[in-house]
Amino acid sequence: MFPEIIERLAQEVKGENDTHNVIIFTLSTCMWCKKCKVFLAERGIKYRYIDVDRIDISEKSKILEFLRETYKPERISYPFVVWDNEFVVGYNPNKYEELLKLGGN
Repeated sequence: MFPEIIERLAQEVKGENDTHNVIIFTLSTCMWCKKCKVFLAERGIKYRYIDVDRIDISEKSKILEFLRETYKPERISYPFVVWDNEFVVGYNPNKYEELLKLGGN
């Protein structure tokens, strides 16, 4: 589903709820990104993340290009959450709850 660069860089966070494929693109210092990680952890959701401010600029460029071409968002903002086949730009716990319910959990 994701290019090799994302698969290689993504760090996994364990959770008992692994029915969803969740990956978040974050900034290590972003308070909203941290809230997103807490939201997922509190619900036991297994997810992967990449702190894009901690990777090489060329890798960051490739990831941003992939996100723009694949999801066609109006803008890139963090956290950028890919949840199964949906995406959410920015911290939006109400949308995360909707996506969580779509999976039956």
